[in-house]
Amino acid sequence: MAMLTPATVHALLDEHGLHPKRSLGQNFLADPNTSRRVVALAELPAGTAVLEIGAGLGSLTLALLDAGHPVVALELDARLADVLRTVLTDTAGRARVESGDAMTVDLDELLTPDPVPRACVSNLPYNIAVPVVMRLLEEATPVERILVMVQREVGERLAAGPGDPQYGAVSVKVAYFAEARVVGLVPSTVFIPRPKVESALVRLHRRAHPPVTVPSTDALFSLVRAGFAQRRKMLRRSLVPLLGDGTAAVLEAAGVEPTARAEALGLDEWAALARSAAAAA
Repeated sequence: MAMLTPATVHALLDEHGLHPKRSLGQNFLADPNTSRRVVALAELPAGTAVLEIGAGLGSLTLALLDAGHPVVALELDARLADVLRTVLTDTAGRARVESGDAMTVDLDELLTPDPVPRACVSNLPYNIAVPVVMRLLEEATPVERILVMVQREVGERLAAGPGDPQYGAVSVKVAYFAEARVVGLVPSTVFIPRPKVESALVRLHRRAHPPVTVPSTDALFSLVRAGFAQRRKMLRRSLVPLLGDGTAAVLEAAGVEPTARAEALGLDEWAALARSAAAAA
């Protein structure tokens, strides 16, 4: 199957009078080797159906199809979606193109073809990468494996652990739902137009069950957000707006040092805090 190259990407844009929209984060992958590498790093079982968000002109779509994976391709830009349908004309019905916003589309409807997509492989627009990943983890339960190409800093944040420079509230939330790791870097030179930053490939495997037990996931993540809202403060101070005068007692009951800061706590410690706070309520 013919992959998209810089020449074919430019030709498609010129033929259809299209210009990449910075507001939509449109940087089109234009390197066949990178497209195939992304698919390989996703480590998908043979024949796994894939949801691709932000499919653009189809560089990843074609690589996924070439590797034997049927694809549901979601594209926000309706004009791009029309071009993508022409690119995929000869793919024997193994690809379905849908127009829609990944943040608002009905995921149940999107994920109910036969076969149901069990993976998501996507080159995500930088400006929506984190909320899209979180929506997939929270709402798209059929999607068991995710490989996303995102801004390097964002990728490192998604996969970070306690003590890592990029570790934050998002890192903790990801760890609750999935195992995540950065599996590769992608230079800006393989995109049209070139972004100003390097990209990272992050692979996430959904956990069959959360690794910790908490009375309420909402309460857990509220604690995490409060802790990281003022990173430089000790938890005995940063959690006061949420826990009030009982903050010190909650920390002590959870076995967490009052002088600890949010970036030092792993998911287990945050869960202990959530249980302690619920018991004290």
